[in-house]
Amino acid sequence: MATEDTLRLFFALPCPPEQAAAICSWRDRQALGGRPVALENLHLTLAFLGAQPAARLDALRHLAAGVTSDSFELTLNRLITLGKGFACLAPSEAPPALLQLAGSLAERLGALGIVLDSRPYLPHMTLARQAPTQAHGAAATFGWKAERFVLYRSQNTMDGVRYSELGSWPLRSAAAPD
Repeated sequence: MATEDTLRLFFALPCPPEQAAAICSWRDRQALGGRPVALENLHLTLAFLGAQPAARLDALRHLAAGVTSDSFELTLNRLITLGKGFACLAPSEAPPALLQLAGSLAERLGALGIVLDSRPYLPHMTLARQAPTQAHGAAATFGWKAERFVLYRSQNTMDGVRYSELGSWPLRSAAAPD
């Protein structure tokens, strides 16, 4: 549980508002059940940090500023269920730049003493929690160009979970051929 001295944090790719609206519209027609994730909370997690001391924020921002990775096209086109009822969209093939970005963050976080989940990185966007049925297979295709990554804070509020940006860092544009 996060207190004023600790913050529940994660690095992620934000979902552009127009894509989030399209994803929610599609999701709501799928009868996935469970608790749908709010449109403004849709993202693709790169690294979940859990509860971290608030005093560590500057170090995390500095760490993120040192990450260099290329921008890339992200395509989500598979419906999967993870864990206990997490209905998710995932890419059928993860872009190499996405895997490099997540790997670079994990390596730097490890050097800072932050232990991440030991399971291999599986890119996904959670659509609903506590979904009663297992969902697997093709989905509508959603995509956007990932041009930045964000450090988010997760807070429980009276109106549900709210994510707020604590920092944002650009991804490099791919160099044009000579």
